[in-house]
Amino acid sequence: MSFEHPNRNNESMRDVELDIMSRPPEHNTTNLDLDRMNLMLDILGHPEQSFRVIHITGTNGKGSTARMAEAICRAYGMRTGLYTSPHLEKINERIAIDGQQLSDDDFIDIWDQTKDLVALVDAKMEEQGKPKMSFFEVLTAMAIWKFADTPVDVAIVEVGMGGLWDATNVLNADAAIIGPVDMDHMQWLGDTVEQIATEKAGIIKPNCTAIIGPQPHEEAVMPILAEAAERNHAMLVRDGYEMTASDRMAAVGGQVATLTTPNGTYEGVPIAKFGEHQAHNALAALAASEVVIPVNGPLGGDLVAEALSSVKIPGRIEQIRTSPTIILDGGHNVNAAEALRKAIEESYDFKQLVGVVAMMRDKQVEEYLGVLEPILSSVVVTENSWRDRVMPAEELEKIAQNLYVLLKEDGEEEILIAYGTIVNDIKEVSKSYKEAKLALDVGKIFFGERSVIAYSALGIGRLIYQLPIPLCKMFIREIFEGKSPDDFDEETLTTINKFFENNLNVSETSRQLYIHRNTLVYRLDKLQKSTGLDLRVFEDAITFKIALMVVKYMKYMESLEY
Repeated sequence: MSFEHPNRNNESMRDVELDIMSRPPEHNTTNLDLDRMNLMLDILGHPEQSFRVIHITGTNGKGSTARMAEAICRAYGMRTGLYTSPHLEKINERIAIDGQQLSDDDFIDIWDQTKDLVALVDAKMEEQGKPKMSFFEVLTAMAIWKFADTPVDVAIVEVGMGGLWDATNVLNADAAIIGPVDMDHMQWLGDTVEQIATEKAGIIKPNCTAIIGPQPHEEAVMPILAEAAERNHAMLVRDGYEMTASDRMAAVGGQVATLTTPNGTYEGVPIAKFGEHQAHNALAALAASEVVIPVNGPLGGDLVAEALSSVKIPGRIEQIRTSPTIILDGGHNVNAAEALRKAIEESYDFKQLVGVVAMMRDKQVEEYLGVLEPILSSVVVTENSWRDRVMPAEELEKIAQNLYVLLKEDGEEEILIAYGTIVNDIKEVSKSYKEAKLALDVGKIFFGERSVIAYSALGIGRLIYQLPIPLCKMFIREIFEGKSPDDFDEETLTTINKFFENNLNVSETSRQLYIHRNTLVYRLDKLQKSTGLDLRVFEDAITFKIALMVVKYMKYMESLEY
């Protein structure tokens, strides 16, 4: 940190974040090269050469594996730098030193030290007719500079997307981890697993150790990864071959497993995360840590256990609340959905499980929902705050409707889908969930004909649902003078419902009932005498309609008591 001039321009964290995030996105087909990053490192004096590197890619599991590797290295007394993406709440989360994310002052200071150099790179690129640095390239440069300035012994770096042209690939890995390769980001990485694997194999550098996680498309992917390792004279360590995770058992707060690497066997290792995939992530992290920690032979079992039993991985099957249990997961593709489902089925015994889902429009939304459908009692669709990429709740509702139809065709009987309001912050997800849960309950009472219900469309029904039953009974006594709508004959009830359907239009109602206008007027007069309410008067009609809804609500609540 530049203590001589800390935040010399008195910038706020919000201003700095807006300045960085307003730059071009990383998802941009015009910047698929490392020109900007290489120039930036030249200007900085190649700080990336001052520390060892664990570089991590894969369709899923990058963030979890990175945090596990960081925890193991830190447990051994190494100074660590951690670079992950995306952030959940604050941009500071992306860069951490010794397990602690940068403070606002630290982050602003690093930006202050590098922003003029960023401007130099932008100007040089403009001269060449090339795009300026993206926000991800700027953040990557800031992280590398911070790691060198600290200085750290090892940097654990998560790829943003792909590998070959990713901004982080200016680093030369000592250990390159490639997790499961599956279909994701197809518009940028290619629409086959072979193309995607080729992109991810780009992080395998000369003489490194290439650590390969379990591959769902092994026959298609492994030849590509093995060829890249051979071409770069890299040592190949494959999950299921040179390293294994075995003897898994569920435990409080996670699981216990035996991890075997080229350096030794670690029995009964506690892993503070749920799911089989997290055991394999821990295995990859351990194998990579063995490469960069200066120890001959296996690492100390106690230190490994201490690290993996205490690692915190936000947003990855993270239980953030009990009573009710709320699990937060940032997965957004089919592979992640399968891992989430397996973890829930293995580690929990829910009688009812509500899924609150927000998706980017470029994701496999229908496939994702289809994987989770068997374990979900109901689905809540909402939006996140990333306006450029988020799928609007209305589109998500259409997909939910399609899912509803498919489930009915498969023989499912009782299916109801609801969604709450748009949320702009992860802290508001609980609010949206409560709204959607209310929509489910209110929908059963007042909107029985609907399969998908929006909280915003509940109208007065959501207010009635919150009334105490004694107050409802008092209201009904006053409206119907001790009678109940059940006492009305079928003809009267049909007349009332049709009159409301036609917005109190006498002529249209009489036409649809196939009765004379005078007959309808007679029926309305008769109803007025018995209730004191004239349905032809808007205020009386509203009162009567509310009374009918209150009676429906009371009947529903009575049914729950038995």
